Amino acid sequence: MDTKRIKRFTYIINTVILLLVIGLAGFFVLCKAPLLIWFSIPTLFVYIIGYILIAKDRLDIYVRIVYFWITIYFCLCTICLGYKIGMHLYCMSMIPIIFYTEYMADKMGKARVNAFVVSGFIAIGYLISTGYSAFLGPIYTVDNTIAGTFWIFNSVIVLAFLVFYSRLMLSLIGDYENKLKETALIDRLTGLYNRHYMIGRLESAAKEAPYFIAMLDIDDFKKINDRYGHNAGDYVLVNVARIMKENCRNSKISRWGGEEFLILTPGDIAGGASLIEQLRSAVEKEDFSFGEDHIKVTITAGLADYTGDVSVDKWVNTADENLYKGKKSGKNKVVC
Repeated sequence: MDTKRIKRFTYIINTVILLLVIGLAGFFVLCKAPLLIWFSIPTLFVYIIGYILIAKDRLDIYVRIVYFWITIYFCLCTICLGYKIGMHLYCMSMIPIIFYTEYMADKMGKARVNAFVVSGFIAIGYLISTGYSAFLGPIYTVDNTIAGTFWIFNSVIVLAFLVFYSRLMLSLIGDYENKLKETALIDRLTGLYNRHYMIGRLESAAKEAPYFIAMLDIDDFKKINDRYGHNAGDYVLVNVARIMKENCRNSKISRWGGEEFLILTPGDIAGGASLIEQLRSAVEKEDFSFGEDHIKVTITAGLADYTGDVSVDKWVNTADENLYKGKKSGKNKVVC
């Protein structure tokens, strides 16, 4: 999750809590609980200040203030009105947020919150407030009908939050897994699939409809690196990859290793030769301008179709042998 998304999510949470505090202030008026009415005033200011802290990227300070104040606030509500109204439920719902906040602070390089210590602080406040209410009774008497209605309301709010939070966690896990897959299967420089991905895809293709592969190599790539430098070599690799994507849209393209690429395309080799020849021509016509240098780039390709009676390794070796023939016979050509 990026910083903008975290801030947007925190703005939403702060707004929800602020509206809840305003609504509770009206409830305290109904219950004739002056201590809680007065305590609602500084509570409102806490969440108004929260907007400033979020805007200034001081989420570390924001969460510390919120954890402390919200614990005191709901514990005081429980002591004053009793545990039967369900205000203590909010304390327990904070604990998963604490561990989430610690994780995100670590990812963002911010000061971390010790989730176990803060959770312990909340648990102690929960036990003291509910214990006081259970053994000594609440400070203010609340009508049973009002208390029961409010208990249901608070329970629904807490359960809805936990469902929302759980959904958010699943979304984060999904994003993280996708990033892991991308890191494992995508070549960082070119943005193409890597060899690991392509090997698995070749094994699947061997069981499906007719496919052909093309093994491509940038001609005299070492000379490009030696003459123009490795940054220029990277520039060439990135742009050859771009041209491949533009000309082979229905294909799976991978960086096989170094300046070598492998393309997997559905269909037979007859049509494939025309496609790869078009690609070869596009690379040859491209103006590779790096700084003040105009680099001449060509590719050689070896093709092989899958006959159904050979292994994937043999299939790749056949394409590689045809590539070798093209290199030996002058380069900048397609060999079937």
